[in-house]
Amino acid sequence: MNLLFWLPRSISIILKHGYTLKNFYADSIAGITVAIIALPLAMAFAIASGVSPEKGLFTAIVAGFFISFLGGSRYQIGGPTGAFVVVLYTVILKHGYDGLVIATFLAGIMLILMGLFKLGNIIKFIPYPVTVGFTTGIALIIFSSQMKDFFGLSIEKMPADFTEQWAIYAHEIFSVNFYALGIAFVSLLFLFKLRSMYPKVPAPIVVIILSSLAVSLFNLPVETIGSKFGALPTTLPEPSLPDFSLEKIRAVFPDAITIALLGAIESLLSCVVADGMTGDRHHSNKELIAQGSANIASIIFGGIAATGAIARTATNIKSGAFSPISGIIHALMLLFFMFVFSKFITLIPLATLAAILVVVAWNMSEFHHFKAIALKSEKNDAIVLMMTFFLTVLIDLNTGVQTGIMLAGLLFIKRMIDVTDIQNRQQNNIISFEDEDEEVEGKDPDALSLRVIPDGVEVYEINGPFFFGVADRLKNVIDVVQNPPKVFILRMRHVPMIDATGLHALEEFFDSCKVSHTTLVLSGVNKTLRTKMQRSGFDTKLGIENITHNIDKALERTKKILEE
Repeated sequence: MNLLFWLPRSISIILKHGYTLKNFYADSIAGITVAIIALPLAMAFAIASGVSPEKGLFTAIVAGFFISFLGGSRYQIGGPTGAFVVVLYTVILKHGYDGLVIATFLAGIMLILMGLFKLGNIIKFIPYPVTVGFTTGIALIIFSSQMKDFFGLSIEKMPADFTEQWAIYAHEIFSVNFYALGIAFVSLLFLFKLRSMYPKVPAPIVVIILSSLAVSLFNLPVETIGSKFGALPTTLPEPSLPDFSLEKIRAVFPDAITIALLGAIESLLSCVVADGMTGDRHHSNKELIAQGSANIASIIFGGIAATGAIARTATNIKSGAFSPISGIIHALMLLFFMFVFSKFITLIPLATLAAILVVVAWNMSEFHHFKAIALKSEKNDAIVLMMTFFLTVLIDLNTGVQTGIMLAGLLFIKRMIDVTDIQNRQQNNIISFEDEDEEVEGKDPDALSLRVIPDGVEVYEINGPFFFGVADRLKNVIDVVQNPPKVFILRMRHVPMIDATGLHALEEFFDSCKVSHTTLVLSGVNKTLRTKMQRSGFDTKLGIENITHNIDKALERTKKILEE
């Protein structure tokens, strides 16, 4: 079982379930279908990222092969995706393709380390409003970047900044190429019509064939892949390692982190979607190792960053794939298409690829989820969503994601603070507490109303996690108590955890009690809290006899203290 766990799923599935000609036929049909859809997308994403179209094909072939062969998902299809377009375009503008190569190589190493250190499950805890916010933001930026080719505008170099792009569009509005606009608009109509009327037909390929024929037969003055990028290679380039230098590594390191984080999120999200469609369960850490290996291999063979592609993975499943062999066949078929059809690929109009990416952007935007969170969810979630969205669009993806996660974390801490309180159980006096139901003493077997509390004893209770967000509340308790008691019982039966700040606050409170000649007794301390107190030495400082299991033991200890 352990051996199967560490083997690639392409091998472990065959060893576990067997593999027949029927399975191979199903994988072949699915692989060919996905390859047909991936061909135009790979080139379109490459062009939108600021590189030549063949680099998208190299990525889909090499990274697609390794992601399927080594991956942790049975159905994952990998390659260049829309999520990376914004990041890669920005990196190339700042550091050139050489900078992108080093950044992606470093990101690959980071992804492998994430998998080896079993961080796959942690990635899943990124808040959903953050994911939707940056995904919708990326979709809007992709849409914006395609308006140049959609309208056939003669703009030599497009900026990465969203507002700068639209400033240039406004300046160049009268230089529209109406032939390109017509092809893009008709392509867009065909893409939507074919998708709604004939969902099984690969609409992008049909649109590409028709538009390429129209441009060639009528000799339309429209920019094509061939006119802009020249001839395409018919095979993969020779592998080569990046030209590393410490200066370049320092320059691109922040971008490498972004590529690694985005690749991890996108690939695992795609795995979750696949699991939901099939009932299968992916191995997240194995998937991260595969993603890292695939990105390193892609760069070595002249490609760009890659990750799991949700739409292509869903198509793979709907086409009847049985195992990861379908993804391997998809990669091999793309290599075959490049070898056989490279001359025909150069005839594809850029306006048509722009129309395809406009549809991709719309599908990627998840507008219905965006609208639901913005209008129907809690105010905190809406704030995180909008902040992530606007910062992604107006600043950059790094700022959007980092700020979104930080803001979501702060709001989570606030929620935790709101559910944690410190109460005087003798008077039902609540210290710094909001919206908490008062304890119903009669229904509580450990209620103080069922026990006799001696004079000179105060009993307070902490409810909820005792961490840095609420630690300062304990400091206020002594100020509230007018006459220092002989014994102060602090009940902690509802405290599941305590962090270093909470423990420090407890020590400070003990010191304050000592100054007031008050003995501190803890009640209901669980095993986890006791262990932390032992490690810090607080149990010795307080006195082990003053740390009790329940209120009855605490009252017994109190009686002995009062008799001394």
